[in-house]
Amino acid sequence: MFVVARTLPRTTATRVSNRAFSASATCAKERLVILGSGWGSYEVLRGLDKKRWDVTVVSPNSYFNFTPLLASCSVGTLELRCATEPVRRYAPQITTYQAWCDSIDFKNKTLQCVTTSDTSPKTTDRSQTPAPSYSPQTETPPPATNVKFTVPYDRLVVGVGAYSQTFGTPGVKENALFLKDVRDARAIRARILDCFEQANQPTLSDVERRKLLNFCIVGGGPTGVEFAAELHDLIHAEIQSHYPNLAKMARITLYDVAPSILGMFDRELVNYTENTLRREGVRIRTGHHVERVEKDHMIVTEQGEVPFGLLVWSTGLAPNPLISSISELQKTERTGRCIVVDGHLNAVRTDGTVDPNVWVIGDSARTPDAVLPATAQVANQQAKFLTRQLNRIAKDKSVDRVFEFHNMGSLAYIGNWKAIYDRGNGTNKGGAFAKERGRVAWLLWRSAYFTRTLSMRNKILVPFYWFMNWIFGRDLTRF
Repeated sequence: MFVVARTLPRTTATRVSNRAFSASATCAKERLVILGSGWGSYEVLRGLDKKRWDVTVVSPNSYFNFTPLLASCSVGTLELRCATEPVRRYAPQITTYQAWCDSIDFKNKTLQCVTTSDTSPKTTDRSQTPAPSYSPQTETPPPATNVKFTVPYDRLVVGVGAYSQTFGTPGVKENALFLKDVRDARAIRARILDCFEQANQPTLSDVERRKLLNFCIVGGGPTGVEFAAELHDLIHAEIQSHYPNLAKMARITLYDVAPSILGMFDRELVNYTENTLRREGVRIRTGHHVERVEKDHMIVTEQGEVPFGLLVWSTGLAPNPLISSISELQKTERTGRCIVVDGHLNAVRTDGTVDPNVWVIGDSARTPDAVLPATAQVANQQAKFLTRQLNRIAKDKSVDRVFEFHNMGSLAYIGNWKAIYDRGNGTNKGGAFAKERGRVAWLLWRSAYFTRTLSMRNKILVPFYWFMNWIFGRDLTRF
């Protein structure tokens, strides 16, 4: 027997051993599928015990967007990669599909997906039409990438987020730019520089130049205000130096249908922001309604035709098509944008029962007893709570805690090294440091965003670019 054992081929013995090991490891794990790579989904991915879960991520993006820094990236204060974290950092522990989840079969526990990776050849010949790129604002992936496949799951985390709300205004998706993705920031940066280069051509009149250098922002929330502030800083610094005559013609106009901007902030801070922006030359048009958007102008009810060179649209959230397509789960009555969840963030079925295998977090979730703001910190806290729960489930431990949101306050940059901070979320609650404004709030704004960047790489890159651009200025190269 001893001789026979020694005559067995070594490769055969190794193959049998590996096969037995891999089979037992696979059977011991449940398959957890995470939809999305935003603030909620990415935090779950980071904190999950990947030795106990067979993790699959399905997202149209292969990266996480650090959204608070997108306004800075759109004007060159920070480089674009400072606002992204790669999902595949955790490979090969996880399986990642760059794809769009088209529908969910809750009965059979399967996902119908459509790939979004673009395999068409790219060209640097500007006489050729560039290949279309996937945009999170479109409701379907490009036709050239419609490869479909099925992904099974044992447990499912839905964190697909929401879209920018257009209120059905004609022409917005075709002629405006959004600011929800790093690709949006890149497009905005390119368009700003294009506007100044076009306005610099000797064939244009001053009237045409002023039309081209009218930058409009629709939406008076933190995103719209921060972009207006960052654009103001760019124009009064590098643009003033490189295009001194054109900088005088540039105008920034902020539109909102509400009677004031930053509705979630304390009224005193809102007044301070409005007065600061107006002193810096930013025109604020509250109580204005956009009827439609054309290629180079928009129709505003209170003004008529308003020409623009760049229009950035930031007016709240619209339901994700995946959430809209789900009929098996309860959704909010008024908008249907969110799925109703219980205290453990489990999805609630239409019959009132809870699905113990499906969790919903972020902008797509709504608890019945509390209306939480659609902000990154809510999604992040929900994700951390869910991660602890999932890791306990993997260890066969009971789950008895319920989610509680702890408001850390709201921050907004308003330009010229000034910011506002509201700990009370629009109220006077929050203690001695409930409200801050000016340079102190700006230091809080920068320190908060610096410390919240996830990787050590970006913790180094973000302050490095802040310091470098403070010394040498922003790079205005268009490429």
